[in-house]
Amino acid sequence: MYALSICRFARFALLSCLLPCGLVVTLAGHAQAAEPDCAGAVQLGIRRTKPAEGRYVQVGDVYMVPYTAKIPGTEVEYAMEPIPGGEFQLGSPADEADRLADEGPQRTIVVEPFWMGRYEVTWSEYKEYMKLYVIFKTFEAQNIRPVTSDNLSDAITAPTQLYDPSYTFGLGEDPRQPAVTMTQYAAKQYTHWLSGISGRQYRLPSEAEWEYACRAGTTTAYHFGDDPKLLGEYAWYYDNADGRPRKVGQKKPNPWGLFDMHGNAWEWTLDEYHADGYARLDEKPQRAADVVAWPTEFYPRVLRGGSWDEPAERLRAAAKLESNDEDWKEEDPNLPLSPWWFTNEPARAVGFRLVRPLRAEPAEAMGKYWDAQVVEVQDDVQLRLDGGRGVRGIVDKNLPAASAEIDGQE
Repeated sequence: MYALSICRFARFALLSCLLPCGLVVTLAGHAQAAEPDCAGAVQLGIRRTKPAEGRYVQVGDVYMVPYTAKIPGTEVEYAMEPIPGGEFQLGSPADEADRLADEGPQRTIVVEPFWMGRYEVTWSEYKEYMKLYVIFKTFEAQNIRPVTSDNLSDAITAPTQLYDPSYTFGLGEDPRQPAVTMTQYAAKQYTHWLSGISGRQYRLPSEAEWEYACRAGTTTAYHFGDDPKLLGEYAWYYDNADGRPRKVGQKKPNPWGLFDMHGNAWEWTLDEYHADGYARLDEKPQRAADVVAWPTEFYPRVLRGGSWDEPAERLRAAAKLESNDEDWKEEDPNLPLSPWWFTNEPARAVGFRLVRPLRAEPAEAMGKYWDAQVVEVQDDVQLRLDGGRGVRGIVDKNLPAASAEIDGQE
């Protein structure tokens, strides 16, 4: 059992959003005792009393704890781990073995507390999102829950049905395998969907948040040290994965309870890729929220963590991969190429992981986390919608019940 306190930088900004409302006791593997917050919702992952066991992060007079929740309307569960606020060096030192130029220069980043997915998003979770295509098409045909100018901010696009499942499922679709081959846009829309139906704010991590959580307070090449000979205890990678992704959570976690931060699947972050790394950032300490490289181009974007198909040096905490939409969609049989799916390597090793910030953003600020940021993606999506190959629907807490009603009619 151990406690992790946030730095003074974040403490004062956070307490005001927590203390006035009802809080929830929720520990992974333990019964949950919930009370409504002041908006009538239930806030998972926070308790007023110090836990007697397990991980926790102290924030002032309250405690962030791990929690497990079901995707509303399903029996599918996902688990989140609390990540303490603090300060760290983003990137790798100049003398780190196998270091590449895009991993530096190191910069001091201050991170606020958040929860992060204990595991990469799995097929059992992502397939619930994939079901929306048929559901939204039915809504559209029956004029149920129509999208209007008044509710457009609550709408998402559902991923089209797979053109050729062999691209995506050729290496397996076990419910506990990481979901893969989705574009960054599709991953962001998934987080919008889950946020809408759960009432909790989920999104992708920024590059800085991802590396901070992976390192878990360490400064070594991997979260367990510098010796790649130990990697097999913590990661699925080229030397031990037998050429395919594996079920999540089978290896040892990092010190903050996160599994597969090294290997198994590359994980999307919010950031645009810069070949010169962090040269754009000031040398003075900066907030993680202020250093996100918001995308201005169609690609490349940053992925972190390495995969089952990468050698040990590509799994280091500071290593990254830049996306390449044109190459990764080369064999896509549809034009325009899919805004939701990739087909070519290394896309079969591209997935993602959830983040939930402790301090929620105002609703009007979430578009940059959830929506397409560049005109090319927006136009691609609109072309699909106009041509009937895409569909948009409203996501809110009533969606699961409305979806179940549609299922009952079939």
